[in-house]
Amino acid sequence: MQRKFLKNLVLLLVLNLLIKPFWILGIDRTVQNTVGAAEYGFYFAILNFSFLFNILLDFGITNFNNRNIAQNTHLVGKHLPNIFVLKMMLFGVYLLFTFAGALFINYSREQIMMLALLAFNQFLMSFILYLRSNLSGLHLFRTDSLISVLDRSLMIIIVGVLLWGNVVDEFKIKYFVFAQTVSYLLTFTITFSIVLRKAGTRFFRPTWDPPFMMTIIRQSLPFALLVLLMTFYNRVDSVMLERMLPDGAIYSGIYASAYRLLDAVSQFSFLFAVLLLPIFSRMIKQKEPVEGLVRLSFTLVITPAVIFAIGSFLYGVEIMKLLYPIHPGESISEFILRMDESSMVFSLLMLCFIGTSTNYIFGTLLTANGSLKELNLISLTGMLVNVGLNLLLIPRYQAVGSAIASLATQSLVALAQVIVVFRIFKIKTNYGFTIRLLLLVAGTILIALFSQQLPFSWIINLLIMGFSSLLLAVAVRFFRIGHFISIMRFGEQPGSER
Repeated sequence: MQRKFLKNLVLLLVLNLLIKPFWILGIDRTVQNTVGAAEYGFYFAILNFSFLFNILLDFGITNFNNRNIAQNTHLVGKHLPNIFVLKMMLFGVYLLFTFAGALFINYSREQIMMLALLAFNQFLMSFILYLRSNLSGLHLFRTDSLISVLDRSLMIIIVGVLLWGNVVDEFKIKYFVFAQTVSYLLTFTITFSIVLRKAGTRFFRPTWDPPFMMTIIRQSLPFALLVLLMTFYNRVDSVMLERMLPDGAIYSGIYASAYRLLDAVSQFSFLFAVLLLPIFSRMIKQKEPVEGLVRLSFTLVITPAVIFAIGSFLYGVEIMKLLYPIHPGESISEFILRMDESSMVFSLLMLCFIGTSTNYIFGTLLTANGSLKELNLISLTGMLVNVGLNLLLIPRYQAVGSAIASLATQSLVALAQVIVVFRIFKIKTNYGFTIRLLLLVAGTILIALFSQQLPFSWIINLLIMGFSSLLLAVAVRFFRIGHFISIMRFGEQPGSER
């Protein structure tokens, strides 16, 4: 299983490295710089609001289905027609709650119209993720990897033409949303046809089977609660900023600009979870030990996370000035104030990368094991901490307060998940591994501080810091390249554990 994981992880990472950085830094960033912080903040706050009731679109079906199909591959063709009808019904429920919530918080007509488009996009994304869960559950990782970058590839083409093709006189944020809709529709159509073929279904006919649907809902309910709680503590920050402050849209835009890079790098950590959930699920059903794969995947994800988070924290000002130059119509004093706020928010948020990366390994293992009670209790605590800290800190520290709340929440959740995994799976503490991890963190901090004193440009200094930290990880035998190559070639060998 470790060999399968590494081989498919390499493919998934390569595809995403080719597409998603250009999307985040080339397209999404350009859109914000083109339309300005206020207009993008208007969009970003509504986008995050559309996520708050996202669980009603899926009700935990995707995670349940991924785990279930990985353990019972013959059920794809049976479940698909019934779940298709169920997903359509859930879309209606999602719309009801979303627009009721929008009216409750007094959204304007313009905000409601934007929300309608984004809500439809959420439905398409949810359906695509469900369809992909069938592919990953069947361990068709190569096909799933290609589908994972299809929507962003289409968006790059469409938005790129609108931005640089002289097609429109002035680029507006609504064009960005329309481009997403078209891309999701095409991706949905292609993915649906692939799943039908893999399921061996020649003629598709949606099935109305209430008892079956109720069974699926009951089994998915713990997964639904988990996703709901996680969505709230991950997405509520910008909504609270926009609602609680007089210039909320501007602060939400500042938070969005700082959050973008965290969201981008977190997508690569999420790729680990995409592969690990079906693999862990099958290993647990077959009673195979998971400790080796847990340590392998954690090593691979936490090494770049530590280096990237610490480097971003110390070089936050330089990175934000490079990514977000002065906006059209913005004065120098406004630009300086925006940079002061956004760079501080960015530095704090990037430290969250260590926590989120840890969550994608240990939280995924708990999900595969069906330990939903423990996960939901941890996530409920995380949500309460996040909302409480936001209420306390936003009035005084604005976007910086939200960043502090996020860092505290992600760190708490990550620590709790690690403790629960060690208890449930009876994993013994490997003191050598722990010491090497601490050496990596402490050494990376020292290397980063030293790099700031070098007589080169900050970009060269940052690259030197990253490369030196990676060499440190190899030197202290935390990141063992030879071990990974051996697994890729021959699989896990007896006695190769640390």
